[in-house]
Amino acid sequence: MADAKVIPFDDDRSRGSAVQRPARRRGAGSRRKGEPAAVHEVQPLPARTIQQDDVPVTHEEPAAAPAADSAAVDKPRDDGWERRIAGGLSFLRRRLTGDYEVDDFGYDQELTEQVLISMVRPLYEKYFRVEVKGIENIPSEGGALIVANHSGTLPLDGLMMQVAVHDNHPDNRHLRLLAADLVFMLPVINELARKAGHTLACAEDAERLLERGELVGVMPEGFKGIGKPFSERYKLQRFGRGGFVSTALRQGTPIIPCSIVGAEEIYPMIGNAKTLARLLGFPYFPITPTFPWLGPLGAVPLPTKWTIQFGEPIRTDGYPPEAAEDPMLMFNLTDQVREQIQHTLYKLLVQRRSVFF
Repeated sequence: MADAKVIPFDDDRSRGSAVQRPARRRGAGSRRKGEPAAVHEVQPLPARTIQQDDVPVTHEEPAAAPAADSAAVDKPRDDGWERRIAGGLSFLRRRLTGDYEVDDFGYDQELTEQVLISMVRPLYEKYFRVEVKGIENIPSEGGALIVANHSGTLPLDGLMMQVAVHDNHPDNRHLRLLAADLVFMLPVINELARKAGHTLACAEDAERLLERGELVGVMPEGFKGIGKPFSERYKLQRFGRGGFVSTALRQGTPIIPCSIVGAEEIYPMIGNAKTLARLLGFPYFPITPTFPWLGPLGAVPLPTKWTIQFGEPIRTDGYPPEAAEDPMLMFNLTDQVREQIQHTLYKLLVQRRSVFF
């Protein structure tokens, strides 16, 4: 008896299905019901020659088709949900037992990646539909200082820039934002900002992060930019005294200008209740077409279309160490960064078809 052909289990063609049996011809030698099974080697029938118009035509009996396998074909099971559930339970276990790490600034990378950025991502992708350009200008490793314009009444532009860097950079780098003192004075917001990697906007913290090879984000306009009236949209305010340039010069890290279009229109600020702002301890109290007239509903931002563009890096590693103390050099570099951001803003505004599309 000829050996039956064996199909290996790990063959891609047979995975998930039963092994095919050799075909058997039913004829005179077939067993009747109740007879014991016997395996016989199938011999092909001899070719027959039929005479038709004195031209010999040769016909061969067609080979018997393989018997259909009655076993059901098992489809590969999708265990994606099982992995997600297992990962979520493992995450909760580490949270409850304290088996996770934070750095000396309070930054929790696991919480940021799995929770905080995931919460902001729908706003980034579906609501503002952020388009990112020039991500290749951000280095794959080592420190860099990203300097961006600031606007929007509420600081959502910083969060969108953080998601843009993480989700679009090939190495999924994290952006450590320098935030104002007010952020760390607010309950709940303070803790979340620390967990997300934000730290106080001071030269000491910025230098420590750059020295570790981190990406650091700064918005030198501060409250002057985020709280400016709608009539002055996309007009950069003063960049302070150029402290960010001094920090970059000391560490020899590149400065990457960043221009953000779309944030100016999410809360069109048409007024400022200064008296109420002083009572609440805020730098300004915005009045928009919807707030405070519509109450909490007026705090919903308008669904504008955003564009974030990272410009070409401005290198600082070619300057001597004492250059950080040269006020004229700092002024020139600060003005260069500011002009590059402003020029890119105008260019993006010209290219934009609509505020919302």
